[in-house]
Amino acid sequence: MIAEKTNAPPPDWQALCEPVQPFLDEVTGQLQAEVEVFDPQIATFVQYALGSQGKQLRPLLVALSGRASGGLNAEHARAAVIIEMIHLATLVHDDVVDGAEVRRSRPTLAANWGNKVSVLAGDCLFAEALQLAANMPTQSVCGLVARAAKAVCTGEIRQTLQRGNFQLQQAEYFELVGMKTAELFALACALGARLSAADAATEAALREYGQQLGTAYQIYDDCVDVFGAEAIAGKTLGTDLATGKATLPVLLAMERADDAGRKAWLAMLKDGEAQAEAVRERLVNDGIPAACCEVVAGYIADAKAAVENLPTGSEPLLALTDCLTHQLAELES
Repeated sequence: MIAEKTNAPPPDWQALCEPVQPFLDEVTGQLQAEVEVFDPQIATFVQYALGSQGKQLRPLLVALSGRASGGLNAEHARAAVIIEMIHLATLVHDDVVDGAEVRRSRPTLAANWGNKVSVLAGDCLFAEALQLAANMPTQSVCGLVARAAKAVCTGEIRQTLQRGNFQLQQAEYFELVGMKTAELFALACALGARLSAADAATEAALREYGQQLGTAYQIYDDCVDVFGAEAIAGKTLGTDLATGKATLPVLLAMERADDAGRKAWLAMLKDGEAQAEAVRERLVNDGIPAACCEVVAGYIADAKAAVENLPTGSEPLLALTDCLTHQLAELES
């Protein structure tokens, strides 16, 4: 299934967020208030990290899943704060590992204050998120958050250990994507349902939706790193090739090549950043962007299928997948 190119207007992100905007504003306010619980000497670093929120995708998933399961309450906002804090902590660590200098159109924490401060600031964010989870009235939340955080960190470590392995099996790549990114999407959806006292089937459906959407989103993001433009993405691109991270574009190219072709690819990839533009051009010429889009579209379809039978509230969730589908079509163009 390839992302369709149509003349239809893009999905309206503002219209999607508008019904839950007060909730998203509350999450932002609570995140900023969290700065006060840290030692004053590190508050600047924490505030800078917490100011790196993008579209609040994970809090949005908490809100949409909660609304689809019966309604929102104060616990949903706290859960969204916890998930967003874990996410932002992973971004701080990712920027150190990748040597990224720009994220969301401003210097990374590491670019401003160095790797040592950044790693420790990320650790503090993780610790505070788990502290908040431990204080949640719904006791099962802490266990779910802790397991998700462990999965995210495990996925990141395993991916780091595979740096330079451009013959990584696609199955393992998808598994790592599921751990390091999709796990938090799934957690956001599952907590949205659980905190609304949804039945087990509804919670499972929403968790599956988050897992599939999160996988699609990360693969798309990996493609942006190779084929995107920094001015549009608002962050440092090309870090995957430069650091030897095997992502779907390269894995598909390796799969399609014969023995001689794979040797040629490995020779180019070994040079990393120096050959980045040549690698990109060859991937485009080989039709890899379209092949990647087909894979992502499959995960988006699975996300839609997971929630199509929900009794209520599936429309905003489906609209969210349409937003990613639109971005996917732009990447392929």
